[in-house]
Amino acid sequence: MRVETQDRAVAVPDAREESGPGAPAGPAAGASPEALVGGVRAARELGLGRGELARAVQLGLVRAGPRAPSGAARFTRAEVERVTAAEGFPEALRARVETVAGADAGAEVLGVGPSRFTRLARCGHITPIGYRINRYRAVVWLYLTVELRAFAARDAGMLRGTAPPEDRELIAAKGDLRPRTWRERHVELLLRRIGDPWERAAVLASVLPTDEVREAVPDPAERIVLAALAPPPPYGHPRIPEAAVVAESLLRARPPDEIRWYRAGLDFALTGARGQSKSTGERGPT
Repeated sequence: MRVETQDRAVAVPDAREESGPGAPAGPAAGASPEALVGGVRAARELGLGRGELARAVQLGLVRAGPRAPSGAARFTRAEVERVTAAEGFPEALRARVETVAGADAGAEVLGVGPSRFTRLARCGHITPIGYRINRYRAVVWLYLTVELRAFAARDAGMLRGTAPPEDRELIAAKGDLRPRTWRERHVELLLRRIGDPWERAAVLASVLPTDEVREAVPDPAERIVLAALAPPPPYGHPRIPEAAVVAESLLRARPPDEIRWYRAGLDFALTGARGQSKSTGERGPT
């Protein structure tokens, strides 16, 4: 079997061919080439930019089809037609994927100052949907506009007055929950689109430090499977080496309790994956 990753095809031992992560069940998995459209054409027909389409796929608003042999994204004609037929298209779809970058833009949406916005985000009240690394190698967090507006309506009291004691303590300790809350959301969105237990285990392994993965998965053959099935970096992840180093630090859990959480999830997923391999021979060593 060969598993398609973002940049290459990787051989995986003792596994059978099947659709990749996020591919919709049913006809899409076996769709003919004529029934598939590439990402550029899909974005054009959906009235979205490239980044907006990637965000729509991430959020589960548009279901990706089987990838091209090159690894490029493709979408079934039926899926494109389903999305374009939805009520409020295209304005409603664009509104759901619209993002703002950084504290100044986010603060403007909330109607607060940048310092208050930064505090709300650092203390975990607002969760980023993505990131980019600027030319100064600083992380610029992205937020869904629709979520910021919902937060302002739901928690208007947080937009004025003094910060609660727990927020003041976190800020005094120079804490920042944004990387952690982003990772949690990133993993959740990936797992929502995946049913195969080996792919689920690969997602959880991808956010753990290397030594934790080696300890949890002592079999090198299993680690090859998990590495081959690991999700590609999220859209916007830089390719320039200096910026990529900064971004890579966002992809791995750091606090001990967070590591323990993902390690427990990986152990559970591996139990299911190994059980499947023993009973069916699918995915990974048996």
